Amino acid sequence: MPGSRRTGMKAMLRIKEAVIVEGRYDKIKLKRIVDARVFETGGFGVFNQKELKSLLCRVAEKSGIIIFTDSDAAGFMIRNHLKGILPKDMVKHAYIPQLQGREKRKKAASKEGLLGVEGISDEVIINALIRSGATLMDGTTKPDYAGITKLDFYNDGLSGKPGSHKARQRLLARLCLPGYMSSNALLEAVNILLSYDEYKSLVRDICHD
Repeated sequence: MPGSRRTGMKAMLRIKEAVIVEGRYDKIKLKRIVDARVFETGGFGVFNQKELKSLLCRVAEKSGIIIFTDSDAAGFMIRNHLKGILPKDMVKHAYIPQLQGREKRKKAASKEGLLGVEGISDEVIINALIRSGATLMDGTTKPDYAGITKLDFYNDGLSGKPGSHKARQRLLARLCLPGYMSSNALLEAVNILLSYDEYKSLVRDICHD
């Protein structure tokens, strides 16, 4: 019957921005729970696909784009590549935690033993997109706030001081983020994942680890 197709179906998260993921199964996963345009990079294939990169640039300029890659080393290489080619002010970032596991369709875990976007729960994916600052179709976004700055990192011993590297490693571990993230990438992720008060509370805990 017309108008009844969605009866009994879980409401989908509707966002303005397009989302870019690594692979076909990531895209299938997102399309089940998110009402948005979803593009896939084909893994490292995006590095050599001029047409795809041109399309993504146009999409970003028109509606904005959210980069949502896996949390392993390959995912961060792809994320950094996309950051370099897309208009900076039109890009947002969604992160998933580093969780050990294997997707059901695979016979073996990935090289780093981490779940990709396709293996993460719906709830974690939705929260990651909302915390990225995605524009919801009701017109709302994640509330703006002053943000955590490089000066905060310096004052809190996370950069520019003896022991800063170890402090960052502890923070990365507490947030389940990759240990190879740079200071700038960590700052970006912290601003997405935490409020200022949450960040300060976590820093205090780390200092007492």
